[in-house]
Amino acid sequence: MAGPGTGADFKIFEPQYYAGQYEVLSRVVGAFNAASGGAITLVNQSVIGNYEKESFLKDVANIIGRRNLASVGTVEDLLMTMDEWVNVKLNRRIGPIAQTLDAWRKIGSNAQEMSFVLGKQVAMKKMADYADAALMAAVAAISGVTTGGPKAIGLNYDATGQTTKTLTPAHLVQGLSLMGDRAAQVVAWAMHSKPFFDLVGNALSEKIYGEANVVVYGGAPGTLGRPVLVIDSPPLHNDGGSLTDTYNVLGLVAGGVMIKESEREEIYSRVVDGHEQLFFRVQGEYAFNVGVKGFRWNTVGGGVNPTDAAVATATNWVSAMLDPKDLAGVRILVQ
Repeated sequence: MAGPGTGADFKIFEPQYYAGQYEVLSRVVGAFNAASGGAITLVNQSVIGNYEKESFLKDVANIIGRRNLASVGTVEDLLMTMDEWVNVKLNRRIGPIAQTLDAWRKIGSNAQEMSFVLGKQVAMKKMADYADAALMAAVAAISGVTTGGPKAIGLNYDATGQTTKTLTPAHLVQGLSLMGDRAAQVVAWAMHSKPFFDLVGNALSEKIYGEANVVVYGGAPGTLGRPVLVIDSPPLHNDGGSLTDTYNVLGLVAGGVMIKESEREEIYSRVVDGHEQLFFRVQGEYAFNVGVKGFRWNTVGGGVNPTDAAVATATNWVSAMLDPKDLAGVRILVQ
């Protein structure tokens, strides 16, 4: 039996919908590219399939060695090998959202207004989702690197065992030290507002020269000359339940995390009849890829179109580099 009768399908009012999206996106896209010092990048590029893979030649171990002047013997050839970086596609649905036409008439409006409002709301939610996915992936990937580097403890510094457990400039220094001689490659910090304001308060209480007045009047705490992306994103906050909450502070290199709008967003709507009232229904879908510098997505363990829990699982991000200093950055754990 045929379903309820509907009006003819038609695309949502594109000028209104995309005007709403553009109005929001133009304001917040800076949180990714320039505002983060290029640490978190947002690009638009079509990607076919569920993964994007990029191969590279790995460093040859022991490529330079001592030459024995007293020997003419043979030596074993060194091999050149390849590895790959892999990012993963996340598929998203918009709606469906439905509203009676009568409701719009009663407030002196119409479905065009609905299109504009939805465009703004979807844009805000998309950007928040992009940010959460990027930070979720970065925290998971970096937290899994627990060996190697200048201090042989990988890319994680746990400040919760220190006398001062909240974020201080000294903790930032300790985090940077995990990158050794490549600490300058960390171009930006990403943190929850709680450790950010702790950092401001600690800079004041410690009376860091040239910082206290800047904190109060300039709004810039002692961040070792790097910009700070302050965002209350769930991946940066670990709910301790009955215990003390902890926070992940990330120091990211340029291109440390990437969000790629990899499929064109499709938005469609229809006027639905056959009910007590006519109503306007909107539904859409899109996809984006997330990747972390120097890591490959575990296509076996993590799989296709992963859940948030899978993206946040450290073992689903595998380091493709021999040296941790070639990866996305560092993580500092504070209270």
